[in-house]
Amino acid sequence: MLMLGFEGFMGLLKIVLMALAAFALFDAAFRREDAFRAAGKQTKVFWLVILGIALVVSYLFSILSILPAAGAVASIVYLVDVRPAVKALTGGNRGWGRKGRGGSSSDGPYGPYNG
Repeated sequence: MLMLGFEGFMGLLKIVLMALAAFALFDAAFRREDAFRAAGKQTKVFWLVILGIALVVSYLFSILSILPAAGAVASIVYLVDVRPAVKALTGGNRGWGRKGRGGSSSDGPYGPYNG
């Protein structure tokens, strides 16, 4: 009974690490290339390769081996260090397909709301 609980916890942890790596990979894929260089971080291709490897390793290997732990560290480094620096340069969520109009809280979908 105890082993079933442990296996369930490890399976849940594996899913969480895969989701973390997948989110970091997709976030890096939609950020602009020049923002990585301007932030003084490694290139976009470097982070895409590292995060892609982290996602594959977290899927293929047991959670108790060293490779998924290294992938988790790479994902956390991207999310804690690289992503905020790149996001600050690009102005928030513009990397996710928004075309980067500045704007205020009173802006509607077609421009400022003057009501």
